[in-house]
Amino acid sequence: MRTITAALALLAASCASVPSAPAGTDADTAAWWSITGDLSGDAMEGRDTGSPGYDRAAKYVADRFAALGLKPAGDDSSWLQTLPLKEVRVEKTGTSFRIISDPIDDAAAHTTSVSITSLPFLHQITVRPSWSLPAAIDAPLAFRGYCTAQDMTDVKDKVAVCFGARRTGMTTGAQRLEAAAKAGAVGIINVDDPGFTIEPSRWPEAYARAISFREAPPATYPNMVVMRLSADALPTVVGADRAAPILKAGAASQPLPSFDIPARIKATFHQSQRELKSDNVLALLPGTDPVLSKEIVIVSAHLDGYGYGEPVNGDSLYNGAFDDAAYVATLLRLAEQQAGRGFKRSVLFAVYTGEEKGLLGSEWFSTHLTVPKENIAAVVNLDQLRPLFPLRALTMHAIDDTTLSSNVRRAASAMNIEIRPDHEPERNLNQRTDHWPFLRASVPATNFVFAFDPGTGAEHRYREWYQVRYHRPQDDMTQPLDWAAARDMNTFFYRLVEDIANDPIRPSFIPGSRWAPR
Repeated sequence: MRTITAALALLAASCASVPSAPAGTDADTAAWWSITGDLSGDAMEGRDTGSPGYDRAAKYVADRFAALGLKPAGDDSSWLQTLPLKEVRVEKTGTSFRIISDPIDDAAAHTTSVSITSLPFLHQITVRPSWSLPAAIDAPLAFRGYCTAQDMTDVKDKVAVCFGARRTGMTTGAQRLEAAAKAGAVGIINVDDPGFTIEPSRWPEAYARAISFREAPPATYPNMVVMRLSADALPTVVGADRAAPILKAGAASQPLPSFDIPARIKATFHQSQRELKSDNVLALLPGTDPVLSKEIVIVSAHLDGYGYGEPVNGDSLYNGAFDDAAYVATLLRLAEQQAGRGFKRSVLFAVYTGEEKGLLGSEWFSTHLTVPKENIAAVVNLDQLRPLFPLRALTMHAIDDTTLSSNVRRAASAMNIEIRPDHEPERNLNQRTDHWPFLRASVPATNFVFAFDPGTGAEHRYREWYQVRYHRPQDDMTQPLDWAAARDMNTFFYRLVEDIANDPIRPSFIPGSRWAPR
């Protein structure tokens, strides 16, 4: 049996500077923090999908599961489930964006003037990578408000500039793209919505890179060039006099004008492509009950991060400590506490790759199961958790869909934790984490977010984290955290898994749930 000794030795140098848990921290939380440091240390290089750093992290996790005596649950009775992937990246070198104004004649001076303004790639504008992305685009620009189907008049062979509203009732990105493509546009530029303050857009982007399954079908409207523009750069595109009223009205969901912009966009794209692979780590803790042990509770978190990207404050390594190394560490701590003594139901530990690239690991596992689907009783995922303030309340995703809410409330009530529905549905958090493929496949599944009351210090810390650290190099082991909140979240999770895994009643869907089996 392999041990974790070699993996820990590999990490020793990089983790020597990891801040220790403060004196008086309970043993479980101190051990959790140590594992978090191992997984988010510089030696793991941000654990980008398909990278050597990710492979080292996956081996670290698998070795720990093996040392605890769990059973491998991956491909061919191994610890790993391999995803065949492909990548397309828009390289920074060789990619450029320029806004070129229409010629202006100065009759008195007998001259014609044209202004050319460059937009810095990844700092003010980016483009969606695509296997069918052209090498260049040169097209007139047309502002079409919210880019509803009705707005898309006279945009054939143009690039439609759209206000990228993100609030309920407004056009979605998919709807804007469809309307532009059907109207004959060659591209679309979505302008950031400064009014969406619950999760504001931020720059720079780490990179322009897309990963998908090798056999994935082509994207809808594959020939469209899809770009995103910072709100601060809108004056460069439409003019300063028009930009401010557009941003103000759009942020308030008020009517917007449509007009042709006296300029064109000329862009070149330097792309690279490759095939790669990356692994889920899967381990089984067998159940103890002769009947219930056939049923399986999946507990999951994602191991991948962003890796290296565009520097922020001089730092280009996106360590991903809270997103999501900390909660892979929680899974490992649960496995360590339960080693040698299972619950009545079996528990499958699923540590996913590719979450940051579109829930790839959980999507692959949910459609390439290594256990019978009918045996899966529930899925509890850990992501989107930030222990920044006291744990008084948790948002539970799919709270009204399954009887898991009863298990959750039992575990929470003993700790005086309030369980709430999602108060910010516009963010679509329920669909942005690894329980989602299972819920969509009619398996009872949930995920949690630290909840807060509006206008409180807790909300301030939550918003500040998303502004400064979310998908940033600053999500590292030096960031502040509430140690009691970290302890309480882990304790709640341990109790919840025990409750579900030992409950004589199997979780089920509540009548009327849209995700219930048909």
